[in-house]
Amino acid sequence: MGPVKRAFCLLGILAAAALLLSVAAVLTLRFVDPWTSAFMVDARVASWFDDDTRPFRLQYRWRDYETISSQLPLAVVASEDQLFPMHRGFDFRQIRKAMDDAERGRRSRGASTISQQVAKNLFLWSGRSWIRKGLEAWFTVLIEALWPKRRILEVYVNIAEFGRGIYGAEAAAQAFFHKPASRLTREEAARLAAVLPNPVRLRVDAPGPFVQRRQREIVRQMAALGGTAYLAELQKR
Repeated sequence: MGPVKRAFCLLGILAAAALLLSVAAVLTLRFVDPWTSAFMVDARVASWFDDDTRPFRLQYRWRDYETISSQLPLAVVASEDQLFPMHRGFDFRQIRKAMDDAERGRRSRGASTISQQVAKNLFLWSGRSWIRKGLEAWFTVLIEALWPKRRILEVYVNIAEFGRGIYGAEAAAQAFFHKPASRLTREEAARLAAVLPNPVRLRVDAPGPFVQRRQREIVRQMAALGGTAYLAELQKR
C-alpha cells in the first residue's frame, strides 16, 4: 500500500473513531448528568486573559427536571424555541426567515433551537465557523435521535449561562433570587429567560429597559402557549 492510500486509510479510521466517540458521548449523557460543559471550560480559560478585574467564580449545581420550577422550562421555550416539542432539532421556517432578514440587512433573533444550543454549549466552542456549525448540526441530530425531549430541556436549563460564571437554574435562582430553583415564580423565570440572548451583557439583577420589555413579552407568550400544560407532552417524547 502506497503512502497516499495509507494516509487515506488512517484518516478514515480516525473519522470512524471520532464518529463512534461522539455517539458514545451523547448516549452516555442521556443517563449521566454532565459535571461541566465546553462553554464552562471556555469561560474559565477566557477569564485568565480578560480585562475584568472581578475574580471569576463558576457557579453550577445540577438539579433534576422535577426539582426545577416548571415555569423556567416554559419560559425558555416561550423565549427561545416555541416549536421545541414538535421539531426534530431544526426550525427550518425560522432558518428561512433568518436568511431572508440577512439578505435584507435586517436583524433577526437567530434560528438556533434549544437542541442546537445544547449541542453547542455542551460539546463545542464559542465563535463562528463552518466547521463549528457542521459539528453543531451533527451533535444536534445525535441529541434528537438519542435523547427524549424532556432530557434535552433538562440539560438546557442546567447548563445555560444566566450571568458571568452562573450556569443552570439552581445557581441562577440562588444568585439572583436567593431561593432554590424549585421556587422560581413565573416572573422570575421570565427574567432569567430574558437575558439568554447575551447573559454577560444583559443583567438579571439589574434589568435594563430591554430586559424588562423582554420579560413582559415572555410572560405573555407563556400564557399564550397555555402555561405549563404546553410542556406536558414532553413526558411522552
